[in-house]
Amino acid sequence: MLSHLRPAVVMIVLFTALTGIAYPFAITGIAQAVLKGPAGGSLVTRDGVVVGSALVGQNFASDRYFQGRPSATSGPDPKDATKTIDAPYNAANSVGSNLGPTSQKLIDRVKASVAALGGSPAKPVPADAVTTSASGLDPDISPAYATIQVPRVADARKLPLDKVQALVADNTRAAGLFGERTVNVLRLNLALDAASGGSPGPAASNDAPAD
Repeated sequence: MLSHLRPAVVMIVLFTALTGIAYPFAITGIAQAVLKGPAGGSLVTRDGVVVGSALVGQNFASDRYFQGRPSATSGPDPKDATKTIDAPYNAANSVGSNLGPTSQKLIDRVKASVAALGGSPAKPVPADAVTTSASGLDPDISPAYATIQVPRVADARKLPLDKVQALVADNTRAAGLFGERTVNVLRLNLALDAASGGSPGPAASNDAPAD
């Protein structure tokens, strides 16, 4: 019996060491050497302080900042732990709304978002301005959505429209060779702070809490 058991135990120990220890450490080491930024979470820093990640959106509520697309994430209700409440960009609870196109709740929310942005049949708004992402933590928005926010941000900051629009253009990137052009909201807001004279970064501001 031992002659049959010994090879099985040896194989279990060997492949556990190879696939459970050696392989993960090797891949992690290669990733840290070749792609240190992405492997470390694509962290964004300002003055040496981490203010967020380029891969995880934050909730920007102030008119002084560009805002991300709607988020369907939720969190525990502080008044009743058995219930949940809306908690946009709750990084501990990545989730979409899972509402179908016939959902009245979704229809009402989209209509309210369109109205808040001044949209109409003659003046449509970008889809990402009124719909949530599958993760609820999308860090990027379309250039079109960023552009319609320029007047609000410029007015709140007392900055020229063309200066704010230039910041949007400078922070517009293509996702890969064939990907759509997007604007990273956190990076854009950091650039906006810098252009406004170095006001507090988003993660340090009460108007733009980090999750």
